[in-house]
Amino acid sequence: MSRLSRKIAWRYLFSKKSHSAINAISIVSVCGVAITTLALVCTLSVYNGFTQLIGSLYSQIDPQIKITPLQGKTLDTEENAIRQIAEWPEVETFSPVIEENALCIYKERQRPVLVKGVPDNYTRLSHIQDIITSGSFLLNDGRIDYVTLGIGVASQLGVVANSPYPVELYAPNRLGRVNLANPSQSFNGRRIFVASTFCSNQAIYDDQIVIVPLSVAREMFSYTREATAIELRLTPSADEQAIAQKLKSHLGDNYRVATRIEQNEWYKWVQIEKWITFLILSFILMIATFNVIGALSMLIIDKKRDIDTLQNLGADDRLISKIFLAEGWLISAIGAGSGLILGIILCYLQQEYGLLKLGSSEGIFITDAYPVRLELFDTVAVTLVVLLMGFVTAWYPAKFLRKRLLAAKSNRE
Repeated sequence: MSRLSRKIAWRYLFSKKSHSAINAISIVSVCGVAITTLALVCTLSVYNGFTQLIGSLYSQIDPQIKITPLQGKTLDTEENAIRQIAEWPEVETFSPVIEENALCIYKERQRPVLVKGVPDNYTRLSHIQDIITSGSFLLNDGRIDYVTLGIGVASQLGVVANSPYPVELYAPNRLGRVNLANPSQSFNGRRIFVASTFCSNQAIYDDQIVIVPLSVAREMFSYTREATAIELRLTPSADEQAIAQKLKSHLGDNYRVATRIEQNEWYKWVQIEKWITFLILSFILMIATFNVIGALSMLIIDKKRDIDTLQNLGADDRLISKIFLAEGWLISAIGAGSGLILGIILCYLQQEYGLLKLGSSEGIFITDAYPVRLELFDTVAVTLVVLLMGFVTAWYPAKFLRKRLLAAKSNRE
């Protein structure tokens, strides 16, 4: 668009029209675009806030990167490709782990659990110490091995930390045969004292995980140097996505490399829900931008004398159509800019002061107010969609005007 067409369009937008209805329709068009843009920015930011909040809860247990075999259940920790990873400068902590199902018994109560065997450097890999609710996290004191229970497991079994009574863990003998005469010999058992309990506020962990030393897990499940997964913690300067891609290239197609986000299915579904909501609000935005067509159509009628004057001054049909195209684009741009500014301000106020609460009762939810997180990609995406829709809706009246001008010109000739 030429500078002249933009100047005239700007003048038309704020000048007084002969019919007040045109001013009203223009204001409604700007407000409609602004409010829908505001809704898009705030809605996407709330989804981002919940993603960050839940991700922070999972991060207490989940590693930054987890390597698992694509086929079978275990991998060889002494394999050359696996051992080399521990020497990478980007890898701060390298931990082989074993995750297997077992039966946990305490006195007369029992329940199935997921046993997680971890090495001594597990506290450097995870933030397990930050979520300990009773006792202190301890795997071994040099003489005795200990277990840490999820708060849900401990509650259902009636176990307290530092209890004088041990829990019993039983798992099927992976390498032996079932002895029908004496079935108890077909299980590997281990009595182990409880050192602590943890609470991550995630039922998938709290209600099933028990953490034991890696040596205990290998003994129970008849493993030697095998592990079911390799968990990694990276150096602060390392890029998680870049290292994940590097690991995939290094390990080939026999292993699955998952970042912290990719380890959880909830993230995928939250993202799907987020972008479906984006599409629904974009459809509402499209309806709001249709007001621009009505505003431009009435403006073209109102400025008929100005169009004749411009033609007499030598303006061609293309310049005149560009003026009204710029007019429609300005309406969308002002609406988008206003909505973005208001959305950013509202997100900031919500983040700092928690204006919108999740519920009337405190302490029921993990957080009292809706969490928000404004991301640059979402802001850019909303801006582009608004401007694109504004351009498309402005293009139709401008094209119609140009056809009418060309038809009038041919009739005169």
